[in-house]
Amino acid sequence: MRTLKVFEPITLSRRLFIAGGALALTGVGIRATQANAIIGKAVEITGDVTRKQENHLEGLKAGASLMDHDFVKTGAKSFASLELGDDTSLLLGSNTELLIDTFIAGQGGTIELGTGQMVFDRPEGLAKIDLTMRTAFGMIGVRGTKFFAGPSRGVFGVFVEHGLVEVTGGGVTRQVGRGQGVDIATPGAAPSEVAQWGDARIREAYASVGIR
Repeated sequence: MRTLKVFEPITLSRRLFIAGGALALTGVGIRATQANAIIGKAVEITGDVTRKQENHLEGLKAGASLMDHDFVKTGAKSFASLELGDDTSLLLGSNTELLIDTFIAGQGGTIELGTGQMVFDRPEGLAKIDLTMRTAFGMIGVRGTKFFAGPSRGVFGVFVEHGLVEVTGGGVTRQVGRGQGVDIATPGAAPSEVAQWGDARIREAYASVGIR
């Protein structure tokens, strides 16, 4: 896999989610979750993974509860499998930063991917949810699906295994369906035309989050 040249580390604190550089989904009207409510758990942890809640930083262990506003960070050669509600999974690759802004089981919420890569997985056949994933490259609107987002072959890539997502950047919105993907060259750029991803690229993307 080629080294990603345009995806320099971008911390969540920098909040580079400006108009035209964000991927947006309209109609996400999720009410705030009750403060400190448990919304999920860490299922499997490999290597160095931490969780920060407010000003408290600790190592994240398998079985630990997750709450709104948890900031999860994986180190080098480290991976995390997280569960939100009873049927939504997040798989984080190495050197990844993720903020769980808000989440309500069965409804949706907002998460932020600061650096790195992840796979969002919600089984087919379930009721749709409204979830927005913000990134420095844009925002991804989700209604119940399985998709990859993160560095891929020198760009920021989004690939959908099943379901449908909307990717918006640079004032352009693309609908991405089963087996399709788009690329975003730099933060603020428009996503490429939708294209089918080949098996080799899909395997590379999934391997980056520990899926073989």
